[in-house]
Amino acid sequence: MNTDVSGSANSAGADGPTDEYTFDDVSIVMGTYNEEAAIGTVLDDIERVTDGRAEVVCVDGSSDRTAEIARERGAQVIEQRPQGYGVAVREAVLTPDRPVVVTTDCDDTYPMEQLPEFLDWINRGYDVVSGDRLYWGAEAMPDLNRWGNHAFAALASVLMGERVHDTTTGMRAYRRHVVEDIRWTENTGLSAELLIRPLMRGYDVREIPIEYDERAGETKLDPFAGGAAIVKSIIKVCLAEQ
Repeated sequence: MNTDVSGSANSAGADGPTDEYTFDDVSIVMGTYNEEAAIGTVLDDIERVTDGRAEVVCVDGSSDRTAEIARERGAQVIEQRPQGYGVAVREAVLTPDRPVVVTTDCDDTYPMEQLPEFLDWINRGYDVVSGDRLYWGAEAMPDLNRWGNHAFAALASVLMGERVHDTTTGMRAYRRHVVEDIRWTENTGLSAELLIRPLMRGYDVREIPIEYDERAGETKLDPFAGGAAIVKSIIKVCLAEQ
């Protein structure tokens, strides 16, 4: 089931006229940190699904071969001293000049096969299309992470007064003006902020179910420290937007 959690104030309107974008208009961006085990597979999947038409931007702070593998596959690589998830992803989303920006992670957990579906919802007029990992159960996700993500969504829903299902997914599509118009402030909690601020400002947001696979390589996030930072970010951003 697809969930419409749309506002209206600043958007093109879910039922209004919109440009018909193709993958020539899409930039797929990610922060990368020591993901040599998965980055090649992710980029190969993007190449296959988009026929090589989507631009790929990686903001990389790796000490392994991640950047080398990404360049070999034609991605634009921006090297950055490691400063955390949000710093890298914020740079990644603000770098491209194509009209549609898609965020994803580089650990092979997200379904690149659903990129056409994300683009289709953008073409239907939505400003943000957000992948809901939890709808199908996310069995590949560690139990602690899955329970935490349900709790994050419940907290955000209460504070916003609107039901959302997955605040911390890494796979979303945005109209570029959305990511340019908002001043992003969070680091570990940026994934939640990237959903909460557009929604609370009245942009049209659509959550769609996505499959979630077991990650390739080791996780870099401490579930307790990271979880606490995400909770703090959700509360801070929701209060700031009220």
